[in-house]
Amino acid sequence: MEEDEPELAAGLEAALELAPAVQAAIEQVFPSQDPLDRADFNAVEYINTLFPTEQSLANIDEVVNKIRLKIRRLDDNIRTVVRGQTNVGQDGRQALEEAQKAIQQLFGKIKDIKDKAEKSEQMVKEITRDIKQLDHAKRHLTTSITTLNHLHMLAGGVDSLEAMTRRRQYGEVANLLQGVVNVLEHFNKYMGIPQIRQLSERVKAAQNELGQQILADFEEAFPSQGTKVAWLDKIDRRYAWIKRQLVDYEEKYGRMFPPEWCMTERIAVEFCHVTRTELAKIMRTRAKEIEVKLLLFAIQRTTNFEGLLAKRFSGCTLADGTVKKPEVPAPSTNPFLEDETGTETDEIVIEKSDMDKPKKPKVPDNPFHGIVSKCFEPHLYVYIESQDKNLGELIDRFVADFKAQGPPKPNVDEGGAVLPSCADLFVYYKKCMVQCSQLSTGEPMIALTTIFQKYLREYAWKILSGNLPKTTSSSGGLTITSLLKEKEGSEVAKFTLEELCLICSILSTAEYCLATTQQLEEKLKEKVDVSLVERINLTGEMDTFSIVISNSIQLLVQDLDAACDPALTAMSKMQWQNVEHVGDQSPYVTSVILHIKQNVPIIRDNLASMRKYFTQFCIKFANSFIPKFINHLFKCKPISMVGAEQLLLDTHSLKMVLLDLPSIGSQVVRKAPASYTKIVVKGMTRAEMILKVVMAPHEPPVVFVDNYIKLLADCSTDTFQKILDMKGLKRSEQSSMLDLFRQRLPAPPSGVESTGSLSLSAPTPEQESSRIRKLEKLIKKRL
Repeated sequence: MEEDEPELAAGLEAALELAPAVQAAIEQVFPSQDPLDRADFNAVEYINTLFPTEQSLANIDEVVNKIRLKIRRLDDNIRTVVRGQTNVGQDGRQALEEAQKAIQQLFGKIKDIKDKAEKSEQMVKEITRDIKQLDHAKRHLTTSITTLNHLHMLAGGVDSLEAMTRRRQYGEVANLLQGVVNVLEHFNKYMGIPQIRQLSERVKAAQNELGQQILADFEEAFPSQGTKVAWLDKIDRRYAWIKRQLVDYEEKYGRMFPPEWCMTERIAVEFCHVTRTELAKIMRTRAKEIEVKLLLFAIQRTTNFEGLLAKRFSGCTLADGTVKKPEVPAPSTNPFLEDETGTETDEIVIEKSDMDKPKKPKVPDNPFHGIVSKCFEPHLYVYIESQDKNLGELIDRFVADFKAQGPPKPNVDEGGAVLPSCADLFVYYKKCMVQCSQLSTGEPMIALTTIFQKYLREYAWKILSGNLPKTTSSSGGLTITSLLKEKEGSEVAKFTLEELCLICSILSTAEYCLATTQQLEEKLKEKVDVSLVERINLTGEMDTFSIVISNSIQLLVQDLDAACDPALTAMSKMQWQNVEHVGDQSPYVTSVILHIKQNVPIIRDNLASMRKYFTQFCIKFANSFIPKFINHLFKCKPISMVGAEQLLLDTHSLKMVLLDLPSIGSQVVRKAPASYTKIVVKGMTRAEMILKVVMAPHEPPVVFVDNYIKLLADCSTDTFQKILDMKGLKRSEQSSMLDLFRQRLPAPPSGVESTGSLSLSAPTPEQESSRIRKLEKLIKKRL
C-alpha cells in the first residue's frame, strides 16, 4: 500500500489539472485570493510561507487544526452540492417540454399574422392600382400640352423669323432667334418626326440667309475702295488712315456688336495682316530700291503703330486667342540699360559713372510686336551693311583725328584719361543695338554682333595698339645700337613724359573697353532671342583688350628697365678688386634710383584709378630688373673683400628702394602689396647671399662648399662656377672645388635622374622671369 500511494497521488494531481480556458472561467466566476485555489499551487512554497522560521514551528498544531477545519467545511459544501443535483435531471426534462409547447403556440400565432399581412397587401395593391393609372395619365397629359405649346411657339417663331428676315428687322430678329433656338432644343429627341425635322431645317435656312443678308448689308454699308499699296515713304499715311477709320467705326457702328466681340481690335488686326502681306510683296519686287534711311523710317513708323495698338487693345483676338502677360525681368546691372522708349534718333550718352547708377528693368514687349514689322526682317541686311560701312568710316575718322590732334596732353593730376573716341564708339554701338532690337531679336542681332566684334578688334589694333609708342629695346634687353651708345657713355633713349602719359591713357582706355565690352555682351544676350543667346560671345574681343593692357604695362616696364641698363653695365665694368674702402652707395645705384624716381610717380599718378595695373607694373619690373641685376652681379669679377662689401651695401640700397617703389615720390605712403614685397625680398636676398658667399673664405674648401649650399640652396654647377669666378680663383683651384661641390651635393630624390643642375627650392627669380618672357613672346606671336 505504501508503494501505491505515490502513484495514486500522481494520478489525482493529473486528474485535477484543468484546461486553461476552464481555469480562466472558474477564476472569473469564483474570484479568490486564497493560495489553495490557484491552479499552480505548490505545497512546499505554501508550507514555507506558513513556517518561514524554526520558531514559527511552535504553532504547527494550531495551523494543522485550521486546515482540518477548512477541509471539513469543504467536505460539507461538496456534500450539499451533490445532494442538490439529485433532482436536476427531472426538473430539466420538465422545463424542456414546457419550452417546446410554448414554441408551438408562438409558431401558430406568427403564421396567423403572416396570412393577415398577405391579405392586407393584396387589398392595398387593388386600392392603389387605379391611383397609379391616374398619375400616369396626368403626367402624359401635361407633357403633351407642354410639347404642343412649344410646337406652337416654334411654328409661329419660324414664320415670324422668316418674315422679319425679309423685312430686315434685325433688332427684333436678335431676340426672336435666340428664343426659337432654345425652343428647338426641346425637340432634339423628336427629330425623327418629319414635321419637326422640317421646322429645324427652316430654322437653319433662316440663320444662313440672315448671315448672308447681314454680310451683304455690311458690304453695301462699307464699300471697298480697293487695296492700293503705296511705297515705304507713304507708310505713315497708311497708319493715319486706319486710325481715322477705327475712330469713325466706333462712333457709328460700335454699339451694333457686343463688347466681348472686340470688333475694333479685330479690324485693326486684319488691317495689320493685310499690310504685312502687301508690304512683303512690294518689297520683294522693289528690293533694289530699299535704302537704309527709308527702311528705318518705315520700321520706326511701324513699331510706333504697333505700340499704339498695344496701348489701345489687349491682344485677345490674336492667333492663339490668349493674351500673354510679359514677364518683368529683375533690375540689370548693365550700364547700357537706359531709357529706350525714345526714338532711334535720341542721343544716348554712356559715361563711366553710369556703371554705378541704379539700372532700369527691361521694357516688356507688347503682344502686337512684329505683327507688321516682321515683314522688314528679310531686308535688314541693308541695315547691317550700312552699319558695317558707318563703323568702318567711324574707325577711320578716329585714326585721322588721333593723327591730327596728337596724343592727349599730360595731366597727371587727373590720371590716365580715357580716349574720347572710346565713348563715341560705344555710344554708336548702343544706338545700333537699340535700333536692331526694335527691328528684330533674331538672326539680324547675331549679324550685328559680328559687326561689333569686327570693329572692337579694329579699335583695339588701330587706335590703341597702333598708337603705342615704339621702343628701341626688346623684352630680352638692349639692341646693338643701345649697346654701342653705352660704350660711348650715352644713355638709352627713354619715353618722354607725353609718351608715358599716352601709354597710361591707352591702358585706361583698354581697361574701360574691356569692362564695357563685357556689359555689351550681357546687354546683347538680353536683347536677343533665348535660342540664340549661346551665339553671343565677346570673349575674344575682351581678350584682345587684355592683350593691349598687358602690352602697355610691358612697354612701361621695358622703358624703365632699359633706362637702368647703362647703370648695371657700368656696375659690371668697375674694377671691384681695386676698391680700397667702403663708402656711400655707388654712382650706378644713384643712377638707377634717379630713373625710378623719374618714371614711377608719373606712371602711378596716371594709373591712380587702376591700382591693380600699377601693381602689375611694379611686379613685372621687379621680375625683370632683379634677375638682370643678379646677372650683372655675376659679371663683376674678380671681387676683393672690400669690393664685395661695397656691392653688398649697394644691393641693400637697391633692395630698400625697390621695397619703397610703389609709393616712391608720393606724399601719401602706402604699404606695398604683399605679392610685390615677397618677390623683391626673395630676389634681392638671393643677391645678398651671393655676395656673402663671395665674401666667405674658400679655405677650408669643405666649409666653403657647405656654406654655399646652405646660403643659396642652389645645386647648379654653373652658379657655383660663377661664384668661383667672382672670387678670382684659378682654374686649378676651381677644378678641385667643383669636384668637391659635386661630392657634397645632396642625393636626388628616388625616381629622379641625376642632372647637372638640381634646385633645392622654388624656382628662382631668373626662372620666373624667363617663364614670363616666354608667355609674353607667345602673346606677341598671337598678335
